[in-house]
Amino acid sequence: MSVQHINPDSLFRLDGFAQISVPPAGKRLAFIAGQTALDKDFRLNADGFHDQVVAAFGNVVHALDALGAGTADIVSMTFYIVGLTDAKFQDFVKAMNVALDGGPFPANASSVIGVERLALAGLQIEMSTVVAID
Repeated sequence: MSVQHINPDSLFRLDGFAQISVPPAGKRLAFIAGQTALDKDFRLNADGFHDQVVAAFGNVVHALDALGAGTADIVSMTFYIVGLTDAKFQDFVKAMNVALDGGPFPANASSVIGVERLALAGLQIEMSTVVAID
């Protein structure tokens, strides 16, 4: 059984988003640290915001692989975006939708938070992930 996504009729619905995510019974939760566009050598490997979003999602996938999990096992994600505006959010959505070989990222219970700055200068996005694993 996979993560169950619930969107009550009394709450808004969006593609790629779930109001509620419930991990399957018997699964453990793993908490993936905030992923950015930093590579394994701690170098920023993407310049613009769009490329940083794609790279950060790629790092989430690497972490999922290490757990033997996939994107369908994601319960929740929190996105921290430097200088969040409506236009930047739209760019985030576009980048998110191409991050996985051009397919949309699976629905999960997520939050997007605008911040002034992240830990290192130049970082524009960070994403934390909760995933259900065996």
